[in-house]
Amino acid sequence: MAILLNCAHHLSQRLQKMVNYEEAMMYGLEACPLAWLRTHSVWGRYIVSFLLIITQLGFCSVYFMFLADNLQQMVEEAHLTTNTCQPRKILGLTPILDTRFYMLAILPFLVLLVFLQNLKLLSIFSTLANITTVGSVALIFEYIMQGIPDPSHLPLMARWDTFLLFFGTAIFTFEGVGMVLPLKNQMKHPQRFSFVLYLGMTLVVILYVCLGTLGYMKFGSNTQASITLNLPNCWLYQSVKLIYSIGIFFTYALQFHIPAEIIIPFVISQVSESRALFADLSVRTALVCLTCVSAILIPRLDLVISLVGSVSSSALALIIPPLLELTTFYPEDMSCVTMAKDIMISILGLLGCVFGTYQALYELIQPINHSIANSTDVYA
Repeated sequence: MAILLNCAHHLSQRLQKMVNYEEAMMYGLEACPLAWLRTHSVWGRYIVSFLLIITQLGFCSVYFMFLADNLQQMVEEAHLTTNTCQPRKILGLTPILDTRFYMLAILPFLVLLVFLQNLKLLSIFSTLANITTVGSVALIFEYIMQGIPDPSHLPLMARWDTFLLFFGTAIFTFEGVGMVLPLKNQMKHPQRFSFVLYLGMTLVVILYVCLGTLGYMKFGSNTQASITLNLPNCWLYQSVKLIYSIGIFFTYALQFHIPAEIIIPFVISQVSESRALFADLSVRTALVCLTCVSAILIPRLDLVISLVGSVSSSALALIIPPLLELTTFYPEDMSCVTMAKDIMISILGLLGCVFGTYQALYELIQPINHSIANSTDVYA
């Protein structure tokens, strides 16, 4: 992200205007010493836009699965919910309804949600989502830090192929890469954005590491793809799942906003003004349905996260920014160290993209016991 910010800042000063990710890629290629890349610089914009659309819609599909999994557990275990919070001995009862039914049940509500186009209203939902998420995570930490069993029986190392899945999952956490430049451009004092970004990323990394480590120490190989599914079946933690799910529900609209802003203006430009509203709402509905269908076809939360991270997030976070730095600063006598660094990062991202995608697809086609479909037992 630091490389992307540096390139965007340099291009903004050169062009005397703010640029987003897609524009930064296009203008960076225009400064490239290779004539072919200069004449085809607009394709850089198209590629970044396409990857942003794939990435953000992938996030939305993941949200569909998260909401459906948690809703299924809350509804189908409601009659067993007690006031006493005991560790969950059975990870999942035989489902009464398939998780795909819950995805379809959520679909109309998400369609109505994305019809909201007022950014101020979306910012209110964003604040609500952040508050509910912070409260839920605090209660999850409170539970997993109690009675952690002796971790000596846990393996020190996982199988090598799980590292490929881990790569995609870790890169998936860069889901905000598409929002970095728009956020900076909207700030009153954009020169302070780097400090805000580094502070935020540091806190997020610490949160992920602590939650992942403590969660695995607590639940071992029974850790689910969403740790909320490991919480006890009592009213307190059922409430935690509900509150967290509400936060994810509203966050869906924020993730959806990026592909909508890329696709809808193009579609509206192709129709008459009298049909613009109908075209707008139709595209929004179609995109939400697309994310729902994707979730229905591949209802594996853990593997879809890894797949989205490997396919598109790795390109946006690791492969493209170093290449953008090469094209932007090469005419200005880049140092050999910087060039070597950029090439190594891009190669690392490309290898992770290829092998992470292969491993996620391989795991997806393997027959698996549905009772542990989202458990780390799959890889144990």
